[in-house]
Amino acid sequence: MKTNEQRGLTFVYTGDGKGKTTSAIGLAVRAVGHNKSVKIFQFIKSPERTYGEQKVLEKIGVDMVQLGRGFTWTKTPEEHREALKTGWPIAKEAIMQGHYDLVILDEINNALAIETFPIDDVLPLQDVLHVIKTKPKHVHLVLTGRSAHPAIKEVADLVSVIEPEKHYYDEGIQAIEGIEF
Repeated sequence: MKTNEQRGLTFVYTGDGKGKTTSAIGLAVRAVGHNKSVKIFQFIKSPERTYGEQKVLEKIGVDMVQLGRGFTWTKTPEEHREALKTGWPIAKEAIMQGHYDLVILDEINNALAIETFPIDDVLPLQDVLHVIKTKPKHVHLVLTGRSAHPAIKEVADLVSVIEPEKHYYDEGIQAIEGIEF
């Protein structure tokens, strides 16, 4: 269906391969290059750590907010639940206010897929779907992370599944500063 009407699109970057957040960051840089306003929320990453992308995005005026507590195995389920409970309303409000042209919800797919503790009462899938469907007309939305829910993929305008064919982790090479973080 072709249309000349501009509308905010929803992008999903998912899969087990490396590059989901990197793709979203690339989109953010491109948007800023066209004087678009961008906000990034990270649902798993913790403010206890500074990430390379955060440093450079700050220099170009993009605010990146870590709402998480780190990897799900590093903190208690209650700590993660509390982070999601307080974080989702912040991200939702930023989207629905319409102040940004592009909002990135980094690793929200991972958060929605958590099975080790109850998630739906603090990050309800139906609420996320409602936000996607009712966000302001001009807002582009990006959701990243493994295990994107089928319902999220269904309402998205673009779904890219990034799968590994070969990875240096398999050779015992650890995370590299400037590459993974």
